[in-house]
Amino acid sequence: MAVSNSITAILNFVAMMCSFPIIAAGVWLASRADNECLLWLRWPLVFLGFAFLLVSAAGFVGAYWKKEGLLAVYLVAMFILIVVLLVVLVLAFVVTRPGGAYTAAGGARFKEYRLEGFSSWLRDHVTGAGSWGKIRACLAASQICPKLAHKFVSAPDFFAAHLSPIQSGCCKPPLMCGLQYSNPTTWLGESNMGGGSDCGLWSNDPSQLCYNCDSCKAGVLGNLRDEWRKANIILIITLVLLIWVYLIACSAYRNAQTEQLFRRYKQGWV
Repeated sequence: MAVSNSITAILNFVAMMCSFPIIAAGVWLASRADNECLLWLRWPLVFLGFAFLLVSAAGFVGAYWKKEGLLAVYLVAMFILIVVLLVVLVLAFVVTRPGGAYTAAGGARFKEYRLEGFSSWLRDHVTGAGSWGKIRACLAASQICPKLAHKFVSAPDFFAAHLSPIQSGCCKPPLMCGLQYSNPTTWLGESNMGGGSDCGLWSNDPSQLCYNCDSCKAGVLGNLRDEWRKANIILIITLVLLIWVYLIACSAYRNAQTEQLFRRYKQGWV
């Protein structure tokens, strides 16, 4: 019994450590400057990570101080949290699998983005009428685009840059519009309307730029996709480790219960 509880306590300590990568992934996603306008993205993973931390701590206390009821609650709660994390991972993988990136015209190093290239679920939740107005206002008030004007002076430097999806989609017109580069947020000439509807929406006004363009919406989705796929790598590794810890903890708990019943039987209690 003591050995089984000791094993369970150690495993719960490991599970507590596993909660920190989940929290770190959530904080990383929330703190990215390109994600500052996606408020709903900020805290779900952080909350889930803290839930793992609290449940693992409860399991550690239950194992270390031999609180069998608390251990049972831990096993049920940990199972639920693992299922939730698995659902989050599957959903994140499914909705971020399609990508709307394509090679920009003129040999530019950066990619451009098409809205229809992303999953309909992601489009509805980010670019729907109820969401995009707030995101657009936030983008216009942010420093994402103004920073480009200070960073790049010459056209060759700009076209050789690796722009983020938001910078590519929101801060400049699509290159197929045929406008001439003056600086990253100022483009001259007449738009080629055959380049798509976004060509008529571009404005050199710093408060407008391409914030109303489909390419900007696609850029936001592209940014979200890229960063979630990076976070998924950490979450998958953490999930595998948590499942391994949980299965061993279940086995240790079952062994502890068997030992307890056997000891009672030997003592003539049952």
